[in-house]
Formats: sequence, C-alpha cells, structure tokens
Amino acid sequence: MDFKRNILITGGAGFIGSHVVRLFVTKHPDYRIVNLDKLTYAGNLENLRDIENMPNYVFVKADITDIETMRKVMADYNIDGVIHLAAESHVDRSILNPFEFANTNVMGTLSLLQAAREYWEKSAQGYEGKLFYHISTDEVYGALKPGKELFTETTPYSPHSPYSASKASSDHFVRAYHDTYGMPTIVTNCSNNYGPYQFPEKLIPLFINNIRHHKPLPVYGKGENVRDWLFVEDHARAIELIFHKGKVADTYNIGGFNEWRNIDLIKVLIATVDRLLGNPDGHSLELITFVTDRQGHDLRYAIDSTKLKNELGWEPSLQFEEGIEKTVKWYLDNQTWLDNITSGDYQKYYEDMYSNR
Repeated sequence: MDFKRNILITGGAGFIGSHVVRLFVTKHPDYRIVNLDKLTYAGNLENLRDIENMPNYVFVKADITDIETMRKVMADYNIDGVIHLAAESHVDRSILNPFEFANTNVMGTLSLLQAAREYWEKSAQGYEGKLFYHISTDEVYGALKPGKELFTETTPYSPHSPYSASKASSDHFVRAYHDTYGMPTIVTNCSNNYGPYQFPEKLIPLFINNIRHHKPLPVYGKGENVRDWLFVEDHARAIELIFHKGKVADTYNIGGFNEWRNIDLIKVLIATVDRLLGNPDGHSLELITFVTDRQGHDLRYAIDSTKLKNELGWEPSLQFEEGIEKTVKWYLDNQTWLDNITSGDYQKYYEDMYSNR
C-alpha cells in the first residue's frame, strides 16, 4: 500500500506518545505511522492494544541513541516526518541518574537529527515536505515568581534540574540543525500533562492508586508549588495541528491555562476519588503526608498559549475539574491496567514478541 506520508513517532508507547500515535493512526488512515520505542519501564504497548493491528501502524523496538538503527528506520520506511517524544522525563530520576538523562535526551535527539538530515539530504526532494517536530517541556524556562507572569515563546531558558537541562540542550540542538543545515524543524514546550495511560510514578495516577489502597500521599514541602495542567488528549490535538499547520523554525507553547497549587490539586483529586469510590467526604485527607522538598524544586510553572490560539486556533477543550473527573473515572474503570503497571506484569506480555526483531 502506498501511503501519503510516512511519519516516525518516537516514544509512542509512552504516556503522551501513545495518545499521539492513536490520534494519527485513526485520523490519518492514508499515513503510515511508525511507532519507535525502546520499551523502558515507562513504555507500555498495552496502551495501544486497540490500534496495534491497524494496517497503517508499525511498531519498531529500538533505542534512539543507536544512530545506525535510526538511519535504517529512516530508509526502510521512507520517513518524511519525525515527531520526537522519546525522553527520560521524571525529575526525581534525573537527580539520581543525570547521565542517563543526558544520554537519552541529548544524544538520542542528536542521533535522530543526524539520521533524518542524512536521509533527507540524499532524497530527490531534499527537505521539501519534510519536518522534524521536537516535543519539549516548560521546565526549560526555569521558575516563575508568584503572580500573573507566564512563560512565552521568548522566555529565556533557565533550567534547574538535570532533566530540564537535558531537554534544554536537545531543544538547542534541534534549532541548531535548522540554522546550520536548513532542516525544517518545530519545537513545542508544554505544561504538565495528565490523563489516561500515565505511568503511576507521576502525581495524579500515583495518588489515585494510593487512595485506592489507602496509602500515604507524599507532598513535597508545604504543597505550595504551582503547575499548569494540560489534559493529554488536548496536547495530542495540538501536536497534530502544529505538525500540519505550524510554521517551520518556530516555537509554540502548549498550556492548559489551569494553574493549581499542588496541595489544592491534591484535595480536588482526593474529593473526586473518594466520591467515585463511595467513600465519605474527606475520607482520604488523612493520607496527606508532607515530606522534605525536592532539590531544586521550581516554585511555579505556567504557560501562555496565546500564540498557538491566535495563529492556529487551538485551545484546551477541558477545564481541570472536567479533566480530573474524566481521568479518575478512567483509572478506576481500568484498575487491571493500573495493577499490571504497579506489579510489573505489563512488561511480560510483549517481552518476547520483539526480542528477535
């Protein structure tokens, strides 16, 4: 079958990536979608069981730092677009193992850039119709003071953790490949995502699971850190829109216009889970446990998505309370998925399937 486009999506078995893969596979049946994932602890092909047999979907198990394999994938599937989501993304883990984050997030991105550059420069059309789209984070901007100030596309970079430093470096490499080689690139920086299929090391699924089992809810410091929250399906819609209509060499910020102090978010989460589980009001508030604050914990992140709204017409479809309701219901309706993650059983289903490929 001839496909109109051949899109490589890296990290497509992860949280955000699986939503992006599903959207592209179902919305664009005339595109071949190649999902490339190393299947680390955060990669879970059960996230994509509903589309794994679609005729325009291909899975490749590979490590983005392996440049020879990246070159082969580019050629084997005639890739003309890359949507790069593969990354180590947990701040606490980056503090414990910064080298792993530098290797995956910086060297992995560089391997992809170089493989794409070499393949596209050799093609008859050159860079025409090609795009390398790199998904990044608001954490590269550092911290905001309390108030009304928001991160914009021109906010100077000021990363404070090994994770954000590695993402900032990868952003710079993507832009450098445009400036040096003329590669068509786009970078987007997004706020905190939440929703179905998120690995339960992150706050919202972790706390939903802990409330289910009446386990402590560890809160850093006094819970006063502020984050902007974006429902993952809204982020996937933004990525699909920017991939098709975004301006080459530009940057777009993607945020939810939903700022919440951690402690306030946690109380909303507790109230929602308790209500849906049939617990008395306030039943799980006693689980809140304040712990020593994280090293280099930025006080506030908040994204201004005005440019994306004005230029491309995107805006979030859900407010936080709506998104939390939808998210909590999904985790409670999919407790087997959650239990498989926490037990490690999710890795067993596919562990032999790709071992000889």
